[in-house]
Amino acid sequence: MAGMLDGKVAIVTGAGQGLGRAIAEGLAKSGASVVVNDVGVTLTGEVENASAAEEAAAAIRSAGGQAVANRDSVSEWEGAERIVQAAFDNFGRIDIVVNNAGILRDAIFHRMSPDEWRAVIDVHLHGSFNVSRAAAPHFRQQQSGSYVHMTSTAGLIGNFGQANYMAAKLGIVGLSRAIAMDLQRFNVRSNCIAPFAWSRMVSSIPTETEADKTRVAKLKQMTPEKIAPMVAFLGSDAAKSISGQVFAVRNNEVFLMSQPRPVRSLHRGEGWSPEALAEQLPGAFGPSLTPLERSADVFSWDPV
Repeated sequence: MAGMLDGKVAIVTGAGQGLGRAIAEGLAKSGASVVVNDVGVTLTGEVENASAAEEAAAAIRSAGGQAVANRDSVSEWEGAERIVQAAFDNFGRIDIVVNNAGILRDAIFHRMSPDEWRAVIDVHLHGSFNVSRAAAPHFRQQQSGSYVHMTSTAGLIGNFGQANYMAAKLGIVGLSRAIAMDLQRFNVRSNCIAPFAWSRMVSSIPTETEADKTRVAKLKQMTPEKIAPMVAFLGSDAAKSISGQVFAVRNNEVFLMSQPRPVRSLHRGEGWSPEALAEQLPGAFGPSLTPLERSADVFSWDPV
């Protein structure tokens, strides 16, 4: 039976293990040829398994799919160019870019070092730009292409001790929307997914309280394989009318996430003074202010 992605070529970054590997395998099962990119580092960015990309690519080939490995770093522009070139060298084209690569350097904000900030921004945000930008001229020339970026509810909603990760993941949403708008005339689409799945990105969640232990137990039930179908769909021609959107996938649930729009307004013909704002704004806007919640506070019901 023909797959939804037959004839298409995909790049998946950070695909040597965990969520990225599940996505790469899912795309291959749907018929895509896959460039499996992974430098083989730990969650915090130290080299751990240099052969992770090749092992994942070999598993895809053993299952009857087509895949090649690449170990270039997404955080370097030249590396991103080589990742895209690998698709052309091996499969002759590029149709889908999945920006999944990431690391963590968690720290409470007043203790976060510049190096911890920069390292996470470099891989998540700069890496997503680099690979997307390297693919853009090819998408423009062929008048088609799909970007799927991994964001996070940590960025969309919030979490403790992750200022660098939150900034990067919310920045990716802005990047995705900019790509969607700039490349719309070339039939190129760009969307984000906030995945709920047990992977290295969430394995560092502290379990000091019973509530945290319960949360982690629920996350362990959500396998990364549940995310792959949404990625395959967004990369396929069946999603040709969908761009600039943010989705979340949690086990068997798919969510369309809201994006910032005005929710309340105040007008004063003579203009505003600080005193007038102090008198009117808290009462008018108070019920509509966004609370300081974590992702777990918003997605508080059990996954189904």
